Amino acid sequence: EPVAEGHPGCQVPQWRRGQGDASTDRRLIGWPSPSFPRSSPRAASSLAELAALIDWPEIDRHLVGISAAAKGEPGWPPLALFRALLLATWHDLSDVRLAEALDDRTSFRRFCGFAAHESTPERTTFVRFRRELVRRGLDRVLFEAITRQLEAKGVTVRTGTLVDATLIPSASIRHDGEARWAGHRRRKPTHGYKAHVATDEGAGLIRGVEVTTANVHDAAELERVLPPEPGHVYADSSFAGGPAERVIIGRGGTPRTVQTGIWGRGPEALVRLEAHNAAVRRIEPHRLFRRHYLLRG
Repeated sequence: EPVAEGHPGCQVPQWRRGQGDASTDRRLIGWPSPSFPRSSPRAASSLAELAALIDWPEIDRHLVGISAAAKGEPGWPPLALFRALLLATWHDLSDVRLAEALDDRTSFRRFCGFAAHESTPERTTFVRFRRELVRRGLDRVLFEAITRQLEAKGVTVRTGTLVDATLIPSASIRHDGEARWAGHRRRKPTHGYKAHVATDEGAGLIRGVEVTTANVHDAAELERVLPPEPGHVYADSSFAGGPAERVIIGRGGTPRTVQTGIWGRGPEALVRLEAHNAAVRRIEPHRLFRRHYLLRG
C-alpha cells in the first residue's frame, strides 16, 4: 500500500512490506525517506503534477498478487514497476533505456518511489512484469483507467490521433515460448512482442493500447485501439492502403498516412507526394511515445 510522503516539488510514493500476502517478499523501497540532490524544477514539477491527477490506489488494486521477481529473489512493488512503464511509454524508452534512466534520473526515481541511494530494477524485471500484465489482460485495463482519470481532470485535446506500433524484445529467446520473431529491412530481427498504441496528437493522452506478438502487422490492431471521431489520423506507411484507411474513415477520421506510391506522372506528382509526406512526418508518429501529458485546466 503506497504511503505518500512530501518532498519539495513532488509527492513521492512510499512502500512498506505487506502483511500476509504475496507482497510480504517484496523489496522495501523509498523508506524511511528519499533524499535527492536538487534536480530540474520543470521535470520534477511536470511529473509531480501528473502524479497528483491519478488515483494510484485504484491502479494498485489491480496489481495485487503480481510479482515480476526472478526465482528466489524478493519482488519489486508492482505499482512502482507500473509507474516505470508509464515513463517508458511517455519517453519512448526501451527496457534497457528505462533501467538506465531510473538509475540516474532523479525525477524518474521520485515518480516511481525509489530513494537516491537505492538500486533499481534491471531490464528483465520490466519484461517479466509486462508479460504478466498481458497474461492477466491488465495492460489494456490499466491504460484505460489512467485515460479515464486524466480525461476526468480535463487532460485531453482532440485535434488528431497518432497511431504507431513498437517492438518490445523478449527477456529470453530460449525460455520465452510465447514471443515471436519479427524481421525488418533495415534492422536486425527482433524476438518479442509489439505494442500497438493510439495517442492524442495535442495532449499525448493514450487512447488505446494492445500488445501482441512481434510478428503481427503494425496495422492489425488499428480497429481495437483507434478511438471514435479521431480527427486526422497520422501514421507511417504501414497504415496506408485500403483496410486501415477504411477503419479510420469508418470511425469518422481522416487518414494522414505516409504514402510510398507516386500520385500520377511527372515532376508535379512527385512534388505533391513529397509535400504530403513532409506534412505527415512533421507530426512525427514515430515520436508518439516521447510525449508527456500536457496539463490543461
